[in-house]
Amino acid sequence: MKKVALSEVKDDLSKYLRVAENEEVIITRHGKPAGILIGFESEDDWFDYRLANDPRFLARIESARKSLREGRGVKIEDLDKRPNRGIQPTRRQKRRRAAMPDR
Repeated sequence: MKKVALSEVKDDLSKYLRVAENEEVIITRHGKPAGILIGFESEDDWFDYRLANDPRFLARIESARKSLREGRGVKIEDLDKRPNRGIQPTRRQKRRRAAMPDR
């Protein structure tokens, strides 16, 4: 973690973006922390950051954890023990397939 004054960051933002790819940059104003600069080495890092900070995604994770605590769901270790159910087509997909001529 690196601390840098706001005036320095404003003068050379590209430099501090490069620094932020490898470590967090704490931006200070009058010697006190005012913000943080977080860089991403790749698009995957950006995607991970967005997921970790998306309230909708976090709510879905919490809902799934609650279901597991209540005994609903399947442990990952047990997935290969379940019969292969596959994805069932919807009624609309079944009708479309029935209406399509054989090729």
